[in-house]
Amino acid sequence: MILRDIVILLGASLLVGGLFSRFGQSPIVGYLLAGMMLGGPGSLHAVSSEQEIEAIAELGVALLLFSLGLEFSIERLKKLGAKPLLGGAAQVVLTMLMAFLGAVTFGLGAQEAVAFGAMVALSSTAVVLRILMERGDIEMPHGRTSLGVLLTQDMAVVPLALLMTIMGGEGTTREIAWDIGRLLLMASGLIVGLYLLTRVAVLTLGTLTLHRNRELTVIFAVVTGLGAAWASHAVGISPALGAFVAGMLLGSSAFATQIRADISPLQVILLTLFFGAAGMVADPVWILGNWHIVGIVVAGLTLGKLLVIWLIFLALGQTSRVAAATGLSLAQVGEFAFVLGSIGRSSGVVAESTYALVVSAAIVSFFLSAFLVPLAPQFGNWVARLFRSSASATGDVTQRQAPPDVIVIGFGPAAQIASRALVDKGLLVTVIDLNHEGVRKAKQLGFQGQVGDATQSDVLDHARLRECKAVLITVPHHKSAITILEHVRKDATNAHVIVRSRYAMHTDTFVTAGAHAVSGDEEQVGEGLASHLHEWMGKQEPLEESELEEMI
Repeated sequence: MILRDIVILLGASLLVGGLFSRFGQSPIVGYLLAGMMLGGPGSLHAVSSEQEIEAIAELGVALLLFSLGLEFSIERLKKLGAKPLLGGAAQVVLTMLMAFLGAVTFGLGAQEAVAFGAMVALSSTAVVLRILMERGDIEMPHGRTSLGVLLTQDMAVVPLALLMTIMGGEGTTREIAWDIGRLLLMASGLIVGLYLLTRVAVLTLGTLTLHRNRELTVIFAVVTGLGAAWASHAVGISPALGAFVAGMLLGSSAFATQIRADISPLQVILLTLFFGAAGMVADPVWILGNWHIVGIVVAGLTLGKLLVIWLIFLALGQTSRVAAATGLSLAQVGEFAFVLGSIGRSSGVVAESTYALVVSAAIVSFFLSAFLVPLAPQFGNWVARLFRSSASATGDVTQRQAPPDVIVIGFGPAAQIASRALVDKGLLVTVIDLNHEGVRKAKQLGFQGQVGDATQSDVLDHARLRECKAVLITVPHHKSAITILEHVRKDATNAHVIVRSRYAMHTDTFVTAGAHAVSGDEEQVGEGLASHLHEWMGKQEPLEESELEEMI
């Protein structure tokens, strides 16, 4: 019976998820709808093993947290910079606070209101990153900022899950404090034990053995991840936390990348079951009958998250465009709401009605995200024009007496090499870059440097684009470069424009958009390789006639 229900649920998820994916929606929405249609209240009741499937699907959550732990690294955090990480942490706290106050206002108890805030505070990593990568926006400023916030939110799952577990305990303040201390002590012991076990396993099997035998890598990953989940459950901690710790301990190993690839198929199947089981909690009849309640919750969460993220990143010094675009991209309820909700339900903190409402709101917000995330850049531009800063208008008068001769947009290695020809030529050069390090290097060369997003017209106006003689655009992202080029052609009609094209296939696009010269990375790489080949061939001694005869 269980096997039949699993096959039916996976088959329906394949069809519905594939249909949504074909039309640009996240397949997760399809998995949730498949669960809503097949099982639970108000459904066709084609699946009756809801509890058994939910128990199996919990393994998918454990593997999801295990994979997340594998990707956790200090180096990755450093590359994103401090602003997205600080903004992400502030967003989680402020969103939880706002959701808590709203939940208390509508009659929820204190503990359940805190749980509600934790469930809705996180955005959807799966939905947002999928859309950003499909549209090629992941390297745009709002895409990089969104990635940093999502990574911070993913890390916040661990303390939030621990919070859910702690709130499930009952008793006096002293008893609760004792429970917290006991959980922390057990968690510390679990971390030490997992560290020793993973190191012993690696030393016993050997890294080379694990690399040569793919099946051993899969078994090792599953045993480690699910074993850690079982061990943490046995000592009274959330299984997801144990899986996360195990993944984090293996994240620095030589075969972490291979483990992620090997367990991915199993994780996909179990997570599909998890989202299907989560969809069974939602009642489509109830959603239609209470559409106004679900609509109010979704609207409140969408607008609330948008404003919170927007204001946070404005306070951190981001431009209005990037802050607004990031806020719109992350203004939804994420898939970890189901993970935290399942922990809250098992610990008795979250009622079934609250969980069903959050699931319903998440499904609707997933639908909205498919339309809102692609509109984020345009929304950011609209906000930037609407709230144009008066400081930018006065800055042109007070900061520089003469307009720049050359504006260099983007100051990575390619721009630094190209700009050497401008040093000590008596030209006034202004560099615009989002990276503080690039601006610092520009100033070391004697150039003027401004930190800013050149896709925003206000930044170019502030640099006095209309008065310059030449513009060098070196940003690697194609869409960003095209946007900048369009601004330049519109406002600086007499300027000579040189553009870097990362790929040769985009050269004609830049020429059509108005570039006077385009330099392609692929052509230069090819020429460099050919030069080295010619140099190598010139060093080879010619073959003797006898050697040629032997070869023939």
